[in-house]
Amino acid sequence: MGRKKLVTLRDNSIEELEEKLVGLKSELSKEKALIASGTRAEKPSKIRNTRRQIARLLTIIKEKQTGVKS
Repeated sequence: MGRKKLVTLRDNSIEELEEKLVGLKSELSKEKALIASGTRAEKPSKIRNTRRQIARLLTIIKEKQTGVKS
């Protein structure tokens, strides 16, 4: 995720970020379910990238809630 993408994410409201977070979490659970069922993932790195995106969103949400400016 590039710097421009992070800047646009920081411009969103907390509600919009939380909506994206819910979508990413459901996407992650689907990918984990595929692996648990024994099928091979098309892109093994997708789980790692999704987890990182979730962490970035959580960080931005926490910054907005506490008033920290980056």
